[in-house]
Amino acid sequence: MSAQSRHPIPLLTPQLPERALLQPYLDRIDASRHYSNFGPLNQALEERLTAFFAPHSAAGVQVVTTSSATTGLELALASLELPPGSRVLVPALTFVATLTAVLRAGLVPVVCDIDPESWLLTPEIAEAAITSTGALAALPVAAFGQPVDTLAWSQFQQRHGVKVVVDAAGAFGSQWVAASDIAVVFSMHATKTLAAGEGGLVVGGNAAQLTSIRQMSNFGINLDPAAQLPVGMLTRVGSNAKLSEYHAAVAHASLDGWQAQAARRREIYADYRQTLQSRCGDKLQWQAGETLAAPTLFCVRLPDAERRERLEQQAGSLGVSTRRWYQPLLHQHGAAVQPLVVLATPNAEKVAAGLIGLPFSCFINHTQIKYIADIVYSAVTNISNTHY
Repeated sequence: MSAQSRHPIPLLTPQLPERALLQPYLDRIDASRHYSNFGPLNQALEERLTAFFAPHSAAGVQVVTTSSATTGLELALASLELPPGSRVLVPALTFVATLTAVLRAGLVPVVCDIDPESWLLTPEIAEAAITSTGALAALPVAAFGQPVDTLAWSQFQQRHGVKVVVDAAGAFGSQWVAASDIAVVFSMHATKTLAAGEGGLVVGGNAAQLTSIRQMSNFGINLDPAAQLPVGMLTRVGSNAKLSEYHAAVAHASLDGWQAQAARRREIYADYRQTLQSRCGDKLQWQAGETLAAPTLFCVRLPDAERRERLEQQAGSLGVSTRRWYQPLLHQHGAAVQPLVVLATPNAEKVAAGLIGLPFSCFINHTQIKYIADIVYSAVTNISNTHY
């Protein structure tokens, strides 16, 4: 890519449905004049998503939409009905919403280490942590879209009596809900593959838990005429976390085109990784795990912080955006995120020292990928490259 043809390469470029694809769903809103409060488009979306997840769960699942994944996490944690101040295990390497959801639910986060290969909190790490902290719940995260093993976490839950909720915000299409006793929360933010602009969904097989989450998303009000309480009576303290019909319309259109977008993302990711590996060899480390169905981020670990900083400086000077995803680590944030219990996190700190996010979207092309690979090669080898 010559200097004359070079343009800035953004970190992320969201891809939401174009207006023409939204029109049929907007027409349905106009016809129903129902705009929120569990409207018909929202109900239809939950049915479509239930059908999407059902083949991967032997016991069956249900889906409840929320206004965001963060509110979904808060309500899922509240549905566990833990005593106030109970401790909840969270991985050190995750987005801050994982942490704030625990705090807003009146619980205390316990920051744990991660597996050095998968970069995830695992049941094995959690077992040691509950012994030393007395934690009553765990909130593992599908970091960078890499799915967690819900069956293994279900066995952990049954073995120790520790409740589990999974934060799979960026893992739609890769994270399945094979265990019926665990709630899994996904995001429909604009940067995700199933994008509604804003929105979330909670998937699980515990009908009582999903009913509780739905009630709490509507302030905690009872809407069931068959219940023992009058309709409109407050059942518990909730919030206004419903998905609007307009966001449901965008989600429907996104779901219509999801398979094609997922295939495009896999194609770009494979090209990107192969190009970087061919250029840089074993100087880069990759997150271990499954091939993702629909990647949303492109992260790689450089050998050390010095080379990462060199990459950031070189990329920035050339208009190529980068980001230190999920940094600072959770326990390195300020006093606003208290109370907090912090365990030793040597793996997380070592991984984070070289971790860098590179530009990734459905709009990036092979020429740009090669250009970025040249910059990465120059940074990790400290060899100037005249290509750029």
